[in-house]
Amino acid sequence: MNRNWLAEYESFLRIEKGLAENSIASYMNDLEKLREFADGIKRDPATLGREEIALWTRTLREGGLSARSMARAIAAVRGFYRYLAADKAIPSDPTEHLEAPRSMKPLPHVLSREELEALLQAPDTGSPNGSRDRAMLEILYASGLRVSELLGLTVRQVNLPLGILTCMGKGRKERIVPVGAEARSSVSEYLENFRPLLLKQRKSNFLFVNARGSRMTRQGFWKIVRRYAGKSGISTHLTPHVLRHTFATHLLENGADLRSVQMMLGHSDISTTQIYTHVTRDKLKRVYRRFHPRA
Repeated sequence: MNRNWLAEYESFLRIEKGLAENSIASYMNDLEKLREFADGIKRDPATLGREEIALWTRTLREGGLSARSMARAIAAVRGFYRYLAADKAIPSDPTEHLEAPRSMKPLPHVLSREELEALLQAPDTGSPNGSRDRAMLEILYASGLRVSELLGLTVRQVNLPLGILTCMGKGRKERIVPVGAEARSSVSEYLENFRPLLLKQRKSNFLFVNARGSRMTRQGFWKIVRRYAGKSGISTHLTPHVLRHTFATHLLENGADLRSVQMMLGHSDISTTQIYTHVTRDKLKRVYRRFHPRA
């Protein structure tokens, strides 16, 4: 085949699917492994059949790739061949019956109520940076946003009187998430008293800005989270995504239904959300063992 199907698929992921650049890079990195294999047997990746792809998976396994990494690579390759089949470039999808190795999905780490409170109280809310940091942490825990969604928020996307925010999630899907009173209060304080000091008469549509008046970066926010984790005495590895896990777990612990949590997290498949029920189930077992006389 003369067409560069891998390049066309990359454009499809970016333009049609609207995936984030990090996700696209991950897909293409896995597909590059397939291309290298195809080059080794002097074939175009788009012409590989079931036997060749099965051989490729064995090559990955023998190369020491973990079950989780293999599952991700196979998922990327499946997407590529489904794209080719849909475009009528190949007569059938050679990955239709390809099985990915099973791997145990690790339970997400969540903060305890005490750890969460210590983290939220760590910023000095009397300073511009501290007020902004407190507002960011409060919003992240109150809404369960992904980091990219948090940093992409504009001022107009947060409606404090109504207690909601609108964000653009994966696949450019818009969703509305409620925001609690504590988070609204922190954001209001930051907007009224400290965001103008950070901007210094510069203009920005983004809600959270750095000392240069620019949009807060992912790396900058990770540093902020790590600094406050140390300040609040949290010894476990804390990332912004842990606050998303904590948001979901605390909602379910307090009786929220799984479908509502799915909608707030922006999960397209409820099976992705169901991992949080394992966290709450483990807690129920601990409570039962501790308090039931016949446990």
